[in-house]
Amino acid sequence: MNGVNKTLYIPLYGKAYVSKKGIFLEDKKAEKIWEAEGFSLKGKSKSKWLAYYMGVRSAVFDEWLKQQIEDAPNAVVIHIGCGMDSRIIRVEAENHMWYDVDFSEVIEERKRYYAESDNYKMIAGDARDCGWLTAVKEKEAAIVVMEGVSMYLTVDEMQNLADSLCAHFENLALFVDAYTSFSAKMSKRRNPVKDVGVIEVYGIDNPQAYQSDELVFVKEHTMIPQKYIDELKGFERFIFAKLYAGDFSKKLYRLFEYKK
Repeated sequence: MNGVNKTLYIPLYGKAYVSKKGIFLEDKKAEKIWEAEGFSLKGKSKSKWLAYYMGVRSAVFDEWLKQQIEDAPNAVVIHIGCGMDSRIIRVEAENHMWYDVDFSEVIEERKRYYAESDNYKMIAGDARDCGWLTAVKEKEAAIVVMEGVSMYLTVDEMQNLADSLCAHFENLALFVDAYTSFSAKMSKRRNPVKDVGVIEVYGIDNPQAYQSDELVFVKEHTMIPQKYIDELKGFERFIFAKLYAGDFSKKLYRLFEYKK
């Protein structure tokens, strides 16, 4: 796999790690895949603090998605940059129409562990080239999650994706995390994704940067809610809060919701 594709190992490890510890979320699938594949991570990419962050981030995405599915039961779900993620299992949406989208070699690897059904399809596609949307026959409404993806796309590429999604669907809800420009600059020196070969990443400071003519910024969400910090104890809780929560964290990572 190329560098961007290899970044899927980092959140996979994080979710397997926290699931095995019994905190933040339960992800037996991640545990199974990580144990079976025996991927090798090094340096910061295998930090327990980063694993905690990945676990909490996924739990926050899961919570938002569960609420959106409840509010719009007929909407299709599209997970762009799915990697090996088992979100469809975690949110118990096996009976909901769901599309997981990622690069062809990632989908090929994914099919070793996941089986398609009438309600679940895997699509090989690039977020920068929206031709894959032709495989999605539904047009009315979609709930789209992009976890750990936007930082590999330029603002123009993100806007092109927003335009394409809006052109395809009558109604749309999008949940996306992003680096700040400061974080993108810092990543040239210190970033776990460098450990899997990724050099170029992008960030934004204004959530309106991802808006299109039809897609509107709704609100910013808390990336690391206090309730998850409280699942840790003592020194770990203190360090994790300092590293990944509060004002310092907001200088690095943001979490935005958009709607059409």
